[in-house]
Amino acid sequence: MKTVFKMILTLCAAAAVAGCESKAPKEGEPEFKYTIDSFADLKVMRYQIPGWENLSLQQKEYAYHLAEAAKYGRDILWDQNCKDNLRLRHALEAILENVEADSENPEYQEFLVYAKRVFFSNGMHHHYAEDKIFPGCSREYFSALMEKAGVDDPELVEIVFNPAIYPQRRSTETSGDIVKLSAVNFYENVTRDEVEKYYAGIMKPKDPEPISYGLNTKVVKGKDGKVRELPWKIGGIYSAAIEKICEELAKAADVAENDIQKRALALLIDYYKTGDLRTWDKFNIEWVKDTIGTVDFINGFIEDYNDPLGRKASWEGYVNIKDFEASKRTETLSANAQWFEDNSPVDPRFKKAKVKGVSAKVINAVCLAGDSYPSTPIGINLPNADWIRKEHGSKSVTIANITHTYDLAAQEMPTSTLKEFAWNQKEIDMAKKWGTIADEIHTDLHECLGHGSGQLLPGVSATEMGEYASALEEARADLFGLYYTADPKMVELGIMPDPEAYKAEYANYIRNGLMVQFTRVELGRPNTEAHMQNRKLIAEWCYEKGAADKVIEKKVRDGKTYFVVNDYVKLRALFAELLAEIQRIKSEGDYEAGKALIETYAVNIDPKLHKEVKARYEALNLKPYGGFVNPEIVPVLAEDGTVKDYDVVYTDDYLGQMMLYGKKYGTL
Repeated sequence: MKTVFKMILTLCAAAAVAGCESKAPKEGEPEFKYTIDSFADLKVMRYQIPGWENLSLQQKEYAYHLAEAAKYGRDILWDQNCKDNLRLRHALEAILENVEADSENPEYQEFLVYAKRVFFSNGMHHHYAEDKIFPGCSREYFSALMEKAGVDDPELVEIVFNPAIYPQRRSTETSGDIVKLSAVNFYENVTRDEVEKYYAGIMKPKDPEPISYGLNTKVVKGKDGKVRELPWKIGGIYSAAIEKICEELAKAADVAENDIQKRALALLIDYYKTGDLRTWDKFNIEWVKDTIGTVDFINGFIEDYNDPLGRKASWEGYVNIKDFEASKRTETLSANAQWFEDNSPVDPRFKKAKVKGVSAKVINAVCLAGDSYPSTPIGINLPNADWIRKEHGSKSVTIANITHTYDLAAQEMPTSTLKEFAWNQKEIDMAKKWGTIADEIHTDLHECLGHGSGQLLPGVSATEMGEYASALEEARADLFGLYYTADPKMVELGIMPDPEAYKAEYANYIRNGLMVQFTRVELGRPNTEAHMQNRKLIAEWCYEKGAADKVIEKKVRDGKTYFVVNDYVKLRALFAELLAEIQRIKSEGDYEAGKALIETYAVNIDPKLHKEVKARYEALNLKPYGGFVNPEIVPVLAEDGTVKDYDVVYTDDYLGQMMLYGKKYGTL
């Protein structure tokens, strides 16, 4: 492993002087391979950056420094996921760097798989299921590797192998204290009740511009018994990493494309220095205004999915460039945002009278970081603050090169879930003809309009839904997209290519929500991840409510189960009904109704069906989860030492990139 790591460093250094030799293949060159590694339940892919060569030198430099800033946040996420994650990662890095690989030893191979899984998940818990990952090698062998690497930490070995220590990253126990039972490093020595009382004491619900209280802090109880917040900022927690982030953001500001970007970056840097959430809001308002730049970014404590109370944000970074041709579709949606809001099947009280600033575009990722690396979303809508969305608008993106990489990597495989789980050839043909475009349009609607739709009633806080907030919000956005995917307006606007194309998305969504997605869940475990809960909630609720009319029918053939949509029109009506109810729940802050929906429809998996689905999927020899390595952006130097260009190096070494990032961007 030590040799591989040095090869990547050498490659990057050589490219910086002489130019990059590992570019995307041109016509006549060998075909680009997308899947570069697979292990456990994971596959690792590499994506290309279409349009990079069309950027100016200034735009490339801007993207480069934004990407460097994003990579310097990596350690923050590791520490947020569990306070002993960095301790574990440093031990794994020491073993890989200093212990000779033993490819003939099955125990070493099991250790290697464990290390790769931990790197993929940014810690010792599965990135999606959130259960603790355990090595396949013996405790004794793991200890021996640590000893050879010079790591003297028997307590860490106990942490790694003891199932009672940090069993879940974000606990799903309904009978216990989810703050104390969660491994996340957002709280220390406090109970759920103490945290909720603390925020109840400082929050001002009627504030005309409500603060996202607790978004960028850790809550602790000291020896004096007092509960307090410790901020993540320069001079506070994660100071060393945030200082490096700000250095790169300042360099990016010097070469930004326009004054809006410069002002936004100045506010972001000020926020990192002060930890002031008012400044974070000002940054987001300024950031939303930039709809003309080619290069864009995400950087900060953003999504609260990992917090059991839905308040603390994980660190995330993203750099991207606009796909101008593909963005025409999302720009059409954005231009008609008011029509979609006005015609939504929800109570008029919960609709925005005037939709502001919904900007939408298709992008190509340049760098994934933090909570978006290696596993990344395929669409993003930000900022998350409801009042900013209402008063200033939001940005919505569909990430084209990531979506396309998933498709192209799937084509490299000889088997598919579609053929295995679709009822008949008609479904398969429909999916092949319309599935990709219908799915992309659903994502556009989900991100561009769904998350930005609706409004809370006066006095209702965005945190009312507590631990159920994430799943309910994703369900609301998904239902908005599903409802409008089938609307004639989509054909009228020239977005949907055929009035029947939406049926491919409906059939796939139900098939996945009721069955296929459970390939990702271990037998006997509940369904806990917010996006998977969202899909199960929608599909199972519609299956139950439409049972009398057999809107969705369960069929069995040759011992295999299938779910078939019989009536697409009635299914759309069910989507509308559920959308109206979830919007009501969120708008009114009806916690008990939201809890009932999630716990009734989203959590428990039929054990018999689960076992069947797992067996059928395993026979396909596919991996249920995917993630990515980043292309390396490398400065190309002229003879006088100035940067004359920035090239892209496409690595095919997953573990090498993980080792490189640990060495180059490690700060904590």
